[in-house]
Amino acid sequence: MDEKCYIERKISGYVVQAAQTYPVVTICGPRQSGKTTLARHLFPHFGYVSMENPFERHAFEDDPLGFLAAHPAPCIFDEVQNTPELLSYLQGIVDEADKNGMYILTGSRQMELQESITQSLAGRSAMVDLLPLSLEELAEAGIALSRDEAMFFGGLPRIHSHRQPPEMAYADYVRTYIERDVRQLINVHKLREFGLFLRLLAARAGQLLNAASLANDVGVSAPTIREWISMLEASYIVFTLHPYYKNYGKRLTKTPKVYFTETGLISSLLGIRTPEQVSQHPLVGSIFENLVVAEMYKAQLNRGRTPNFYFYRDSTGMEVDLLQEEQLTLRPIEIKSAYTYSVALCKNLQKFLRMASHADGPALIYGGESMGVLQNVRIASFRDAATLLP
Repeated sequence: MDEKCYIERKISGYVVQAAQTYPVVTICGPRQSGKTTLARHLFPHFGYVSMENPFERHAFEDDPLGFLAAHPAPCIFDEVQNTPELLSYLQGIVDEADKNGMYILTGSRQMELQESITQSLAGRSAMVDLLPLSLEELAEAGIALSRDEAMFFGGLPRIHSHRQPPEMAYADYVRTYIERDVRQLINVHKLREFGLFLRLLAARAGQLLNAASLANDVGVSAPTIREWISMLEASYIVFTLHPYYKNYGKRLTKTPKVYFTETGLISSLLGIRTPEQVSQHPLVGSIFENLVVAEMYKAQLNRGRTPNFYFYRDSTGMEVDLLQEEQLTLRPIEIKSAYTYSVALCKNLQKFLRMASHADGPALIYGGESMGVLQNVRIASFRDAATLLP
């Protein structure tokens, strides 16, 4: 690892604290989000083994106890979803040792890892979610991006630390990682249809998920679409935002919105080749909304918290892009890609405040500069989105 290229991660303090509290820390996240780099940077004295390496996998499968004797704690085991049986052996070791900070595990597939952790390391491992670089992290590393650059470049660490061309990086990302994981997870035979599905889903980022419409456009069944989206969620490629209802059960059953963790991936899938093309694209508003929602999502995860965000839409079509639920209070947040502030940008916020007595601290996040509080609404630049969180 080249320390000169390392960009400090906001989640670092939480990971170190977790290692002081648990015998195992499991860092989950999409491929190329910086999990390995973070683990090796924070724990340089730990041993390191990549379970992506066929030689290491075969060595473990042939002689698990001999393999673990050759790689004693403290040790980092990378991409452990490839060898879920490893966790059962680690359980015995950590129980016998009865001390913290023994192993750091990383993995790229959420469902498989959580199932394996639940079965073998429940109560013994802290779970940490690491998404690609946030604008806050980039800014602290001296990398200031304009609105359109932020949507185009995204946050894959190698794009910024090694100056990898985004159009090349994301095209390779789809071919090398997403399609490979698809084959492993659900044994997809229709890769052409899956590629079309990815592009159409990118065009629907920030919109209500309509599985039937997607299925019709792709030429597969609605259950297949839902299966593919579940796979993308498990691989941290997308996440869903549910509508807000006072009845918690309704929140989970009503139609969610789908967002990508990486706006750079959206731009690539939409055929955008330069930052200048982003501003001219008819979906610039949706890509910007995705950027801001993903930034807020990252900020919560970087604090070691479960994101507590929803959106609001009523029967008349009145919508608030983001609601943060904090105990009994709702913070409404409107997201607009415009560079210029106007009172009209806040009209839905004002409507929501009049109808929701438990709403407070409204904010507008837009493409311009932060302006403080105007007419009881905090006006914040997209660069400062993370500062809105308590």
